[in-house]
Amino acid sequence: MIAIRLAEIMSALSHALDLTEGQPQGHCIRVCRIGMTIGARMGLSEKALEELYYTLLLKDLGCSSNAARICELYLADDLRFKRDFKLVGSSLSQVLGFVISHTGLQAGLAERFRSVLNILRNGGAIAQEMIETRCQRGAEIARMMRFSENVAQGILDLDEHFDGGGRPQGLKGQDISIFARIALAAQVIDVFFMSAGPEAATAELRYRRGAWFDPDVVDAFLSVADWHFWDDLASPDLETRILALEPGNTLRLADEDYLDDIAAAFAQVIDAKSPYTSGHSDRVALFTDLIAEEMGYDLSARRRIKRAALLHDIGKLGVSNSILDKPGRLEGEEWEAMKRHASYSEEILSRIGAFADLARIAGAHHERLDGKGYPRGITGEAICAETRIISTADVFDALTADRPYRAAMPVEKAFAILRDGAGQAHDPACIEALERAIRRADLAGAKQAA
Repeated sequence: MIAIRLAEIMSALSHALDLTEGQPQGHCIRVCRIGMTIGARMGLSEKALEELYYTLLLKDLGCSSNAARICELYLADDLRFKRDFKLVGSSLSQVLGFVISHTGLQAGLAERFRSVLNILRNGGAIAQEMIETRCQRGAEIARMMRFSENVAQGILDLDEHFDGGGRPQGLKGQDISIFARIALAAQVIDVFFMSAGPEAATAELRYRRGAWFDPDVVDAFLSVADWHFWDDLASPDLETRILALEPGNTLRLADEDYLDDIAAAFAQVIDAKSPYTSGHSDRVALFTDLIAEEMGYDLSARRRIKRAALLHDIGKLGVSNSILDKPGRLEGEEWEAMKRHASYSEEILSRIGAFADLARIAGAHHERLDGKGYPRGITGEAICAETRIISTADVFDALTADRPYRAAMPVEKAFAILRDGAGQAHDPACIEALERAIRRADLAGAKQAA
């Protein structure tokens, strides 16, 4: 057993969720501060406050699952689209204005017209599909991370409105999880606070009282939202104090299996970002483990490297799907944006004490032995053995899986490409270890089939 702060892990992972929602850094942290203030004011029990705390930090667990669909339907940058959509209310004029101003801005006139027309005709069904996918996926991942059904339900109900006009189930009033009622209000408060200040946030809260928001939730917030509260919300040390706010304020004991579950669950968030990366993190983790085993790493070391492999692409949550799923070559700023995902991965993982040693390993997975990689352009011995293993596994999976710009390659062709770059891009020892492991796996499969 090892002592970890569960809150520390979840608050760090919430930064990754902020990235994929296009929100200013610390959005979920501020939402947690707002929501916990409301919950305490409403007199929730200690147990309920604990569950509310994690619901607020993880409210956006399913957010990556609709990113590709947004790009496809709206011909838009999903990060900007999601950021701006949070400022839109329920009025028809606001919704229409948003659709027209955010659809197909970089597309041709005819393509843009077709997209806008499709959305106007099928907007209800489209919204239902995307919100349902997001909410259900978020609840599933919360369960994978061993959170209670109450937390999962809070995430599932996030987009329900108090008057019954929300989605995906059209729940009304007290039928909506109290955690979701608080989280939705806290989310809108932070979005308007960050975009236009405390007065705008308060005005929006009052305007949607009884429609989107539970009046009791609104009244609880308004009773405590003085200037001290707003100053506190903008404080640079807010995250530190949010960690101290964790109900019970004690170290949680977690075994290695729990850390594995957290890494595996968040890999699901990462891979849901693009249809072309479905299962990518799991496969990279598998190939990583095969290489490490072949190279003589013990079980403890293999477990550690596998976690880094599962989380190596967490930074891609901060890259628009208009870039991730682009069928052609990335140019200029597109390529620079893609390269930033490696730095994002290192930054996010370095926030987690239990995963901090994995941060540099995962963040360097696009470095090359000849120094032509990124983000630092380091060479040779500066690239640790664990990173070399993950890098080899990552490229092998990329070559043997479908990508927006090409079909999957046969295994032998993929190995030929890896061997051509051996010593320049990737470590020859890692390539050879993977070849041996794959060959053994093929032989074992052939024997079973016989």
